[in-house]
Amino acid sequence: MKIAIVYASMTGNTEMIAEEFKAYFDKHSVEYQSYHINHDDFFAFDLTDYDAILFGSYTYGDGELPFELEDFYDELDDEDLSGKIFSLFGSCDSFYPLYGVALDILADKFTAQGATVVGEYLKVDLAPDGEDIKQVHALADTFLNATK
Repeated sequence: MKIAIVYASMTGNTEMIAEEFKAYFDKHSVEYQSYHINHDDFFAFDLTDYDAILFGSYTYGDGELPFELEDFYDELDDEDLSGKIFSLFGSCDSFYPLYGVALDILADKFTAQGATVVGEYLKVDLAPDGEDIKQVHALADTFLNATK
């Protein structure tokens, strides 16, 4: 089972969540690859190299995809994600009326391309705290159980 953690992060909050997933996987001896979109060469077609993907994104402004995911999102139209397992996480800001909708938008696209999205979307208000870390671990367990 090839697993990837893929995320977009502008302020570092979503990256902190990704780091928690990585630490959890390391502790449980789970092999994975990690990619920070816009820092690493990772494109929509690269998703097809993996069986299961933890995908993270922040929501920009008033409910928009981050700019670094706009082309990625459009390129997903060309990808068959049948049989792929996804779980979603991201930093959100409760200041805005549309809370974390980038995850909803991405989940709809992944599902439309044939993927299975498992677990509740992990929407963290800004930076993760202790309670959020518990939710990271719970989603990691749900995600890993779906890969068996």
